[in-house]
Amino acid sequence: MAAAANLSLAPYHHHHHHHHSDTNHHLPLHFTTLLLLPTKKRFTISCNSAKRAAAPPPPPPPSAVAQDPKTPSLAEQLKPLSTTTLSDQPNETHLLSKPKSTWVNPTKPKPSVLSLQRHQRSASYSYNPQIKDLRQFAKKLNECTESDFSAVIQTIPHSPSRENALLVLNNLRPWQKALLFFNWLKSQDVFPMETIFYNVAMKSLRFGRQFQHIEELALEMVEKGIVLDNITYSTIITCAKRCNLFDKAVEWFERMYKTGLMPDEVTYSAVLDVYAKLGKVEEVMSLYERGRASGWKPDSIAFAVLAKMFGEAGDYDGIRYVLQEMKTLGLQPNLVVYNTLLEAMGKAGKPGLARSLFEEMVDSGIVPNEKTLTALVKIYGRARWARDALELWERMRLKGWPVDFILYNTLLSMCADLGLVDEAERLFDDMKASEKHKPDSWSYTAMLNIYGSGGSVDKAMDLFKEMSEKGVGLNVMGCTCLIQCLGRAKKIDDLVRVFQTATSAGVKTDDRLCGCLLSVVSYCKGEDSDKVLGCLELAKPELVEFVKLLSGEESNNFDFVKEEFKRILSNTAVEARRPFCNCLIDICRNRNCHERAHELLYLGTIYGLYPGLHTKTEEEWRLNVRSLSVGAAQTALEEWMGTLAKIVQRKENLPALFSANTGAGTHKFSQGLGGAFASHVEKLAAPFRESEEKAGFFIATREDLVSWVQSKAASSSSSSSAVSAV
Repeated sequence: MAAAANLSLAPYHHHHHHHHSDTNHHLPLHFTTLLLLPTKKRFTISCNSAKRAAAPPPPPPPSAVAQDPKTPSLAEQLKPLSTTTLSDQPNETHLLSKPKSTWVNPTKPKPSVLSLQRHQRSASYSYNPQIKDLRQFAKKLNECTESDFSAVIQTIPHSPSRENALLVLNNLRPWQKALLFFNWLKSQDVFPMETIFYNVAMKSLRFGRQFQHIEELALEMVEKGIVLDNITYSTIITCAKRCNLFDKAVEWFERMYKTGLMPDEVTYSAVLDVYAKLGKVEEVMSLYERGRASGWKPDSIAFAVLAKMFGEAGDYDGIRYVLQEMKTLGLQPNLVVYNTLLEAMGKAGKPGLARSLFEEMVDSGIVPNEKTLTALVKIYGRARWARDALELWERMRLKGWPVDFILYNTLLSMCADLGLVDEAERLFDDMKASEKHKPDSWSYTAMLNIYGSGGSVDKAMDLFKEMSEKGVGLNVMGCTCLIQCLGRAKKIDDLVRVFQTATSAGVKTDDRLCGCLLSVVSYCKGEDSDKVLGCLELAKPELVEFVKLLSGEESNNFDFVKEEFKRILSNTAVEARRPFCNCLIDICRNRNCHERAHELLYLGTIYGLYPGLHTKTEEEWRLNVRSLSVGAAQTALEEWMGTLAKIVQRKENLPALFSANTGAGTHKFSQGLGGAFASHVEKLAAPFRESEEKAGFFIATREDLVSWVQSKAASSSSSSSAVSAV
């Protein structure tokens, strides 16, 4: 049976997508020297930045920035150094006034960020006899509607002194109430609004993710000359980050630097994360080095940010740098950092290092959670380390490590990908027996994939019935697995029933499912073929029209076929285009339209569906048919042999060796492209023999090829094609 479509039924993975606006950002003033470090060489810097680098001189006082019109803007200073993403003009609000700043005297040692003074609670809080009354009052404000606020505020039990007002403001949870009370305080004008009042109000607003209100309060502080301290800036920046307003986070971070304030740990970590989310690796490293030189000791959050950033980029040097920095600082990675590093190792393609890191984590006494184990199982599955993954599963059972849906489904998907039927069935039974993790739609899909790929059609149909009985919805991928299985078993009536049940239940057909139906058409004939085409017509009618065109009279017009094929491809998902072409070639061959098959292979090649089909070196010419269906591979071999015959006849230079690569079929359920290819080689009496050293390779020498051409008549059927794919 021909495996018509090269349909990859990828296992289910959970992805979290983050979309960020590509807005332009400057760098803080002191980043410039560090920006000159080349990306790959930066890891040769000594890790102990604080000892080896004196802190750069502090920035000029804000008064100098405001008064000297010749002072170049941050953007101007950085233009020659990096591509920035903030607007070229600094925000006008920067220069509204000259806020007082905690200017650092250059002649004295710079304060460490670790000595940051947070606001102290007023000592009178503890002894204030009015506390109980005021807390009750705050509770009333929290619970009242906004329309009743003005009435309730009149019942304040004590006059709003500084301490009393702070106490109430601190106890208001909904941001709307905090803002209303804060505005009411300002209107009373009993005492001046100090920085601490703005900070407390902003924290409540941050909790409600109200960045616009926070920024308005901050600009009000600038206008009234009220000092913005570390906590003010930290609150503004972290709120902007939480609201995904990364340009605003960077803008306020720059303003903080201009006032000479030192960021605290929270602010550093937040801005590192902002730059990392924007993919600005150089800016992250510059900020990191700047902070270290200023005496900042990064916390686990900062290292998790760095690890994630390097992981996304698959930058193994960067991951090593993070581990080395933590070691230098004597900081033991926590669970979050280990999880981030493991995910990074997976993206960098380092399963061995991931395993070592995991063992190090367990040895240090940290208990892995579901996220840790899911990351590791994914890495093992991708590396096809089935034994390691299953050993991990056994350890999880013995140690009672936590398991969740995602982990179960990841394990099942790995079993499906590697063809581990018994292990998958045991896992699936575990899920059924558990109270918390009953199989869901994706669990059933993984099992349908396993049974479908293995041709266990009865088990697959039993599972389908079980899903109906238990009310578990069939998703499009499960439907595709089931239809593929039924198609191979030639159970066409069941296939039509499954398709109709799925579509009537709301399953939206995608191009992968259409490709699956098309592959069934490629090895069906007569009435069965018509039934499957009937299903396909409901999903993609233009594709059915094209199938009819291929064996119709219009197909004699090559230009017409070319235009129609181009139209089909442009309306098809990229990953389904090659499977479509493979299936269409198979359909042509099964209907004895060999000329059409050669034309489609030619069109598929010029439209970029078969990159690397032919590779040439001085020593060897190779035909790579690993990504082709059986019919497409046979067509490619005929095409190649015809072309080689012409080259031999023209007595052009030839390499010493010729080879064809069908792939070794490592998947337990591979469809045996190598066997079908070997049969076709024999049918053509081509001079290729299977390689004993390399599985999936067919080899011929120059002498073999020349003697084969000489023994064949010039009118050999294998060289009849008018189209060369070379």
